[in-house]
Amino acid sequence: RSTAARFPTPAVGPSCPGVSPRITSSSTKLNAVTPDLDTVALVAGQENLGFAVVILGEAIWSFIQAPSFDHAKVLVPASVAAVVLVAVSGPMITSGNADSVALGLEISTAMAALMCASYVGRMVAPFSPSPKEAAFGGLLIAIAGFFSFSQNLVVDGFVTLPTLPSIPLPQIPLGLGEEIDTNRY
Repeated sequence: RSTAARFPTPAVGPSCPGVSPRITSSSTKLNAVTPDLDTVALVAGQENLGFAVVILGEAIWSFIQAPSFDHAKVLVPASVAAVVLVAVSGPMITSGNADSVALGLEISTAMAALMCASYVGRMVAPFSPSPKEAAFGGLLIAIAGFFSFSQNLVVDGFVTLPTLPSIPLPQIPLGLGEEIDTNRY
């Protein structure tokens, strides 16, 4: 059997909307970002809820390793952050209102940063009843949450970063093959 029969070439053209058989032009201009708030709400809302579940799960697991009244302090930052993530920023992110989504993402970013500080505090403490590896795992998750929420803020256009003025750069002629004699090949 030929490979063409097993792997047919994808169709291109009018029968496949959205697919162009050739490149017509390219543009180097940056387009203004217009976020699809339904997609942002779905994705960021899931990230927000998942972050809350993971940090609360880590705190509960750490507490179960050495349950005591003194060790219950590991539950406080994660519990507060989970409540804020689920009850405050979660509904804001999934609201569909651009201003509310932006504020919800900013709150989630701040909660991730505060959880990073909490995990660092647990790791630098001279004694911890639970393994410090758990706090390090939580720190990695909190860092990922911070970058995820802040990336959503920037990529979806809720926050605009400053730009540097354009500097004219020298042009180097590349000689794209116009003068090559192909008759000798």
